[in-house]
This record gives sequence, C-alpha cells and structure tokens, in this order.
Amino acid sequence: YDFNAGYMIKLHSLCPCESPQSVCVLCSYRSEKSDLSVALEDCMAALDLFLRNDFEEALSRLKSRTKDSMYHALTYATILEMQAMMTFNPEDILAAGNTMKDAQAVCQRYRKKSSFNSKSFSEEELHAEVCYAECLLQRAALTFLQDENMISFIKGGIKVRNSYQIYKELHSVLKSSGYVHGDNHGHFEGGVKLGVGAFNLMLSLLPTRTLRLLEFVGFSGNKEFGLEQLQEGSAEQTFRSFLCNMLLLCYHTFMSFILGTGEGDVEDAEKLLQPYLKRYPKGSIFLFFAGRIEEIKGNLDAAIKRFEECCEAQQEWKQFHHMCYWELMWCFTYKQHWKMAYFYADLLSKENAWSKATYAYMKAAYLSMLSPEDCLTFGESEVALFRQVPGLKQKIAGKSLPTEKFAIRKARRYNAENPIPLPAPPLEMMYIWNGYTVIGKHRDLTEGMLKTLDEAQQKLEHYPRTEFSIDDQCVLSLLKGLCLKHLGHQEEAEHYFTLVLCNETQIKFDHYLVPNALLEHGLLCLEQGRREEAIKLLEMAKQNYKNYSMESRTHFRIQAALHKARATEQNGENCSPSSP
Repeated sequence: YDFNAGYMIKLHSLCPCESPQSVCVLCSYRSEKSDLSVALEDCMAALDLFLRNDFEEALSRLKSRTKDSMYHALTYATILEMQAMMTFNPEDILAAGNTMKDAQAVCQRYRKKSSFNSKSFSEEELHAEVCYAECLLQRAALTFLQDENMISFIKGGIKVRNSYQIYKELHSVLKSSGYVHGDNHGHFEGGVKLGVGAFNLMLSLLPTRTLRLLEFVGFSGNKEFGLEQLQEGSAEQTFRSFLCNMLLLCYHTFMSFILGTGEGDVEDAEKLLQPYLKRYPKGSIFLFFAGRIEEIKGNLDAAIKRFEECCEAQQEWKQFHHMCYWELMWCFTYKQHWKMAYFYADLLSKENAWSKATYAYMKAAYLSMLSPEDCLTFGESEVALFRQVPGLKQKIAGKSLPTEKFAIRKARRYNAENPIPLPAPPLEMMYIWNGYTVIGKHRDLTEGMLKTLDEAQQKLEHYPRTEFSIDDQCVLSLLKGLCLKHLGHQEEAEHYFTLVLCNETQIKFDHYLVPNALLEHGLLCLEQGRREEAIKLLEMAKQNYKNYSMESRTHFRIQAALHKARATEQNGENCSPSSP
C-alpha cells in the first residue's frame, strides 16, 4: 500500500499520455493490471490524500470516475458521509445519502443478475456484491445518525436485512472449498470482514425490542466476534483497513460511552491509532482520536493539547474543528472551568448547525454556574438563553434530536416570570453523555464534582418548596450517587440511587431519573458481584418505563449492562448465538 499509494500519485501526473518516453510508464503499468486493480489502487491513493488533510484533492481525484467505477463511487460517497457525520448539517446528510444511493446504483450495474452461486461469479462480480452491501450498510448508518430513536432505521429494515444477507453469503463464500483467490482477494476479504464485523457489533448494541422490530429472526449480534472480524480487517493493508480501524476506534472511544457503560478497550484503541498517527502525524482525524483517548483516560490537559493540535493542523475542513470544540467543551466541564466551557459552546453556537438549541442550553448552563458579576463580561443572561432554547429546535430528516428535546424540556421552567433555577445543569447534561465514567478515573475531579453537587444541594434546601423541588432533589441524588460510586463509597451511592426510586410517585417532570437510577444501581450491584440482583434491577428499568427523555440512549445502556451481567453468568463468555 505504501509503495502503490506514493507511486501512483507520481504516475498520475503523466496521464493522459504526455510522457516524453516512447512508452508511457503509467499506460504500460495499467495494461498489466485489471481495471479492478487499478481502481482499487487509485482509490487508496485518494484515501491517502484524505488522511493527509488534502480533502478537496482527494474528492476531485475520485469524482471523475464516480459514474463508471464502483470503488470510486463508493469511496467518494464514504468521504461525503464522513463529512456529514462531522457536521450533522441537514444539507450534508441529504447530499451524502443521495451520493451513497448513486454509488449503490453503480455497484448494481456490476452485480450478477442470476441467483447467488459463488462458483459462477467473476472476481469483479464478487467485489460488486461487497460494495453494494457496503452502500446499504452506510445508508443505514446515516439513517441512525438522523434518528437515534431508531424509527427511520426500523422503517428501512429491508435494506438492512438485504445488506446483512449479502454479507452472510459472502462470508460463506470465503469459507467454501470452491472459492478461488483472485488478484484482489485481500480487498474482497477485507470488505466482508468490515460488513460482518460491523453488523455483529451493531446488532449486539441494539435493544432487544428493536431487534424484534427489525425481525432478525434467530439472530443477535455477537459483539466479540464482530470486534474480532474488525480487528482482523484492520490488521491487513487493504482498501477497508482504514474503515475497520475507524469503526473500532469509534466503538472503543465513543459508542461504548454514549450507547454503553464505558466498556471500550482504551489500550486497544491506542494500539490501533499509533501506526496511523506515526504515518500521518498531522492527520486531523488521528489527532482528534488521540485527544479523545487522552480524555477518556482522564488526562484532560493532554487531551486539550491534542484537540488544539487538531484545530491547527488544517483549515480546509472546519468540521474537524467543531468536533474538537465539542470535546474541549466537555474537557473544561470536567475541570469545572466554566468560562472556557462557555467559550467553546459559544463557538459551536456560531459556527455549527448540529443543534443550536443544545448549544444555547449549554451556554446558559455554564453561565448559571458563575456569579452575576462574571456573567456580565459575556454580555448574555442565563435566563434569556434558556428562554431561547425552544425556539431554536430543528429537525434532521423530519426528526428532532433527543438531546434537543431534553434541553427544551429542562429549559421550560425559565418561561415563568420568576423562574426557579435548575440545580447544576452542566453536571446533569454531563450524565446524559456519560461523563462521570470519564471523571471517575481521577479522584480529584470526582471529589470536585461532588463538592459542587453538595453546594447545589445546600442552595436547594434554602429555596422555598416548589413543584420542581422533588425532581431537583432526585437529579442531585442520582449525580451524587455516581460520584460516590466512583470514589468507592458504595453503600452511600446505593442509598442515593434508592432515594430516587423512593420518590418515583412524586416526580413530576424528570421521569428519566427512575430508570436511570435503576440502571446505575444495577451496575453498582454488578461491580459488587450481586449479579442476580443487578439483572432484576436492569430488567425493571427496561420493562417498566417508557416515554421519558433520552429513552433510546438509556435502553442502549441497559442492553450493554445486561450483556455484561449475562456474560458474567457464563463465566465471562458471551452467550450470543454463533454468527455468520
């Protein structure tokens, strides 16, 4: 790959044939290669440009062949999808979806029209199958990006099942005795590993009720098998190595935190990242992941430095900057540097289109932690900002963002003439993004957060009793329980989680608190070896509550906790059925 990528970049400057030599080196080189081989090498060279921050050159190189080459079409659409995932801009999401649909149509032209039989398939037709399945898979991922509640994802279930079925059949082809390795076998195998690995990992994360709606009859994802397939795909130097690597990094550093209980393998993430960081020391995408790894390790100063390096590395795609601003906002939140956290929330509100309502909410939340004198320097009022939140609501693909809905619900109380302030709102939103798992690795950060919660508790006790009092008390109880758990004070933590449950009938607004307190209590029991009690609490959280804020995200976390509990039941072995 290293040789071909660098070599092809130089040769392409000579084409079409303007070489002073009697025989054009590139044309001679190409004549010895199949169209498929040349396309793969060209796409890998474009990918190399992308990873060096030469984004527009990479897209320009690919675009000229997106109508006739399945790999050029797929690579071009993949880069646009990555851009959409960074911006959350509705226009970018729509453009990426349409481009991926066009790529799928190009792949369709190369597919064999007859029923699936590997012995009668040419190498090009097998590659068309894996590219077609990848288009379907990436369109499904884009759907999930638009709608974390899974409604659109479920409606598109036929596409998802078709993609899964193709990968399953291709996986069987690779294992069959009659399969003959073509010249580009490594790239084909890498594509199958990417798809099989992604599906197993994705399905293992889904709540069981979503799986039932998708009608994956008799199949549930095997997380360990999925991770193994992606690991193998990442280790080979093929066209899909980078995507396998990115999916693993996303799982270990984001998905396992936001949609799980923080069970990602940080050491594995570091090992995956290092070769790429060495090859692309200024590559924005790798600097970003380096920062995220330091962040989840609790090394906040090192994380901040990496995110700043990422912003300085290139100015072409501001999307990378916005991803860094989001993480920098949380780093300073964990450090309780409210002014700096406000600074990055403000930058996002001005430059990024993902969720203006969430950014306004976070700005107001940070101002609420400052003195009135300090707030004056920013020229904005927390009450005015909270009142702006509902009016900034937007829809992506017709769906409202769950985080936005949460922020709007929390900000409603500020519509009153004399609003009752929220108790420590940045610390509550921190829980929604699983930030306590991050600060829990450092005692000083956790103790600092507990001190802030104690101060909020004292303020709450001095306020006159209102319709929000019980809800506010339960918010603080849940968050204090988390801090105490990470500090090793397990009995006290359990007391606070139980306190939320005891007040269930009196909670008027924040109905998400009870299922999440049960989830956290269940995880605490699991840590203590009280497995049966943990499963009982988790099942209660899963079965007994619905229609509350961030419900889908809570169900993802419950699913991850149950997976962990039942793996313990099997002496550490996953009990998922065998996968393709």
